[in-house]
Amino acid sequence: MKPKLFRAIGLMSGTSIDGIDAALVETDGLNHVHPLGFLPNPYEQSFRKRLRDHLGNKEGCRDPAVASFERELTEMHAGIVHKLLKQVHGVAAHVDFIGFHGQTIWHQPAKKETIQIGDGALLARMTKIPVINDFRTADVKAGGHGAPLVPLYHRALAAKLPKPVAILNIGGVSNVSWIGGDEDNEIMAFDVGPGNAMIDDWVLHHTGQSYDEYGLFAASGQVNMAVVDQVLSNPFFKQKPPKSLDRDAFKNLVPDELAPADGAATLTMITARAVAEGLNFMPQKPHHLYVTGGGRLNNTLMRWIADLAHVPVSSVDDLGWSGDGLEAEAFAYLAVRSHLGLPLSVPGTTGVPRPMTGGKLHKPA
Repeated sequence: MKPKLFRAIGLMSGTSIDGIDAALVETDGLNHVHPLGFLPNPYEQSFRKRLRDHLGNKEGCRDPAVASFERELTEMHAGIVHKLLKQVHGVAAHVDFIGFHGQTIWHQPAKKETIQIGDGALLARMTKIPVINDFRTADVKAGGHGAPLVPLYHRALAAKLPKPVAILNIGGVSNVSWIGGDEDNEIMAFDVGPGNAMIDDWVLHHTGQSYDEYGLFAASGQVNMAVVDQVLSNPFFKQKPPKSLDRDAFKNLVPDELAPADGAATLTMITARAVAEGLNFMPQKPHHLYVTGGGRLNNTLMRWIADLAHVPVSSVDDLGWSGDGLEAEAFAYLAVRSHLGLPLSVPGTTGVPRPMTGGKLHKPA
């Protein structure tokens, strides 16, 4: 008897804080994954700035300003769900679940603390669809890092690829999934270092642009290798996995007196070096490194990763996957796994002591 198929929407607002991605997938929560629709929703600059102001607030919704912002954020997610449903009308007459990641504003797993804002109960009422959110807390409370959570979805997608293979997600933070086979002891994942966050913040501060398009600004500058070496000397980069980072873990480590293009180049090289050095923790070097997330569009970063890692590097788009939609798809997949009581994380992905399910279900009132 074949496992039941579900249709789920995944909503992701990641560490790049550039917008909300919404994706619809059909899945059994195991190896059947069929994307049905994707809708990117960039933030307006004014909203992005207000969101940035709440990052690092460990009070979460105990702070009235955060609670008010959470409601606004949730209402925005509800509007995006309705837009996606209109887009896929005729494809999905019924949706079983919404996987609602919310926005991480605080992540300190060493203290067993992680906060994602987003009101799951309100979203369920506004969409009339059951919502599963709070994916990370159970893992963190059990002693895991609560991140990355996408690797089991990577494994499902990569089922037919030659092994070992690695999937690198470059969002605000860079994380990698190493997949050696289909068993839980044949997967490894961890945050390797900064991703786009520091580059984006630098470029915004010095040019007013929200990111370095295609890496052209970095390509015009000179890398300050002394600064790169200094940042890479941080103990995090020598720490064995599992390990995870907050978005701003390395904030302000690059001297502001660097020329703007040189700073962009230096930060881009830090990201590339961190990826290359992270491969050394893997049980075997992967045959291929496939890159997802916004960083795959930075040609300078992709070129430098390939030069340093000495493995073939390609965009996941070359596999027919959605490089923009992969994380949103993953949280749709994880919502189904949560409903089925299946693990969202295993020891090799977050360091949790045993396979761990998670998430909280909110039914429409």
